Formats: sequence, C-alpha cells, structure tokens
Amino acid sequence: MEIPAAAEVPPERQSWMERLSAGLRKTGSSISQVFTGAQIDDALYEELETALLLADTGVAATEFLLGEVKRKVAASGATRPVQAKNILVDALTQLLRPLEKPLEIGEQVPTVIMVAGVNGAGKTTSIGKLTKHLADDGETVLLAAADTFRAAAKEQLAVWADRNKVEIVSQEGGDPAAVSFDAVSAGKARRKDVVIVDTAGRLPTQLHLMEELRKIKRVVTKADASAPHEVLLVIDGNTGQNALQQVKAFDNALQLTGLIVTKLDGTAKGGVLAAIAKEKPVPVYFIGVGEKLEDLETFSAREFALALLS
Repeated sequence: MEIPAAAEVPPERQSWMERLSAGLRKTGSSISQVFTGAQIDDALYEELETALLLADTGVAATEFLLGEVKRKVAASGATRPVQAKNILVDALTQLLRPLEKPLEIGEQVPTVIMVAGVNGAGKTTSIGKLTKHLADDGETVLLAAADTFRAAAKEQLAVWADRNKVEIVSQEGGDPAAVSFDAVSAGKARRKDVVIVDTAGRLPTQLHLMEELRKIKRVVTKADASAPHEVLLVIDGNTGQNALQQVKAFDNALQLTGLIVTKLDGTAKGGVLAAIAKEKPVPVYFIGVGEKLEDLETFSAREFALALLS
C-alpha cells in the first residue's frame, strides 16, 4: 500500500496556508511532537491519543483517527514515525472532508443569511469579513443590525458597513425581528444580492433569547417565503468542546446550514473541527486566524490537515 505524499497547495493559497499554519501552531505542535521519535510503537500511539484528546478532538474522532493510523501503518508496513504522520494527515483530511462546502450565493435574490453566535465569538467581526469577501466577489450586500440586545453591536456593525461601503438597516431601540423584516424587504426592493442579518449574541442556555432567534427566523420567512437561505453560527475555536455543544444547541433551535470558525490562532484546541465532523457535521464555510479583513478564508479539509501537522 502506498503511503500518501502531502499534496502541493496552489500558489494563490500559499500566503493563507502560511497564516493558517502559524495560527494552528499551538494545536499542531503538541500533535506533531508525537512523531519525532525513532519508531512506531505502542508508546507513540498512546502519546498520539493523549495529544488528540488535549487538542479537543473528542473521544469519537480520536478513536477514529487512531484506528485509521494503526490500520494503514499495518497495511503499508510503515516503520518511520514521519510515515505515520503522513497517514494521520490523510485520515484527518478524510474525516474533515464532509465539512467542506462552498457558500452558494445567487440562486435566490437576495440570498438571506442569518448569523448567530454567543457574545465574544467574533460574530460581528466575522460579518464584516464575510461582507468584504462577498463585496470582493462583486456581490451587493445589505446588513441588518438586529443585534439590539448589546448596546455597542449596532455601532460596531455600522463601522463595518462603512468600511465595506455597504448599506445598513437599523432602528433606534428597534425590535430585532422588525429590523430583520425591514432589511429583507429592503433587500428585495433594492435588488441586493445578499442580506446579512446580525442577530443578538446569546448563550444556548438563555432560553428566552433562543426563542427570540426562532422568532427572527419566522419573521424573515414572512418577508421572503424562501428565506433564510443560510443560517450560520459563528464559533470561537478557542472554546474547544464547548464550541461543539453550541453547534448542537443552535442547530437544534435553528437548523444550521453552516459554520464560521474564528480565533483558531493562539488556541491549543483546534482539534474541535474533527469533533464537529464526527459528531455534528455542519459545513464549515469559513475559518479565521486573525483580526485582519483577509484573515477569513474558505475552509479546505486538506489545507487544514496539512497546516495542523506542518
């Protein structure tokens, strides 16, 4: 059996790969460390299991990855730890592949994207970055400031709207559902390509706030029967297993269509994507490793696995 060689990354993704590798260094170095010895033995497998669990890969994904590495090492007759590492890159790529899916814009006009997330996950910043990403692709975007729960959220969104030169719909002390309805109606009337609804940051345990999210979703459907076309959750990669619990809770309330994973830089818990792939495979549209506008990129399973174990 052939031991897979690491595929090249296209030149236009090279600088992103460098940023991603740097961002994932904290998670990756503790896993890569396992493969620095002289041989593949039980001690290596034990260390690998520990490293994966500490990276918040979760029990199910850790068992899967460990099983794949052992099986392929045996089948290929690999003896050097670096070969086992290449096999792990391949197994991780296969595990993450179901999360790889592009965000489709344009089937409906406007494409209505509802964005949720707990406070501090980087939700409003991610909306700013997503807006830039879409505007760079020539899409016209309208933002809805439906995060009326947090005093500064509207102002923060307005700054992003200004920076990206896009229109924003907000109201003084407006009801979030009403703001959402107005924005979707305005998006239709003005023939915008995309309407992004920024909903209030909340914890999944705050039931009254989760109920408000459901209400926003219902009201958006009243403004456009086919909307929302995308329901995205922004999760903070730093929070590890907690992020997986959020995905489950928000999916339960809103039927998520995609994720944006932020703050993967500086975390030792980047393995959470493997846990999501194994336990709640909601597509990951974008991942972020930094504060700059261009630090949000489309997710590729191969790139992530290569960067993690670079």
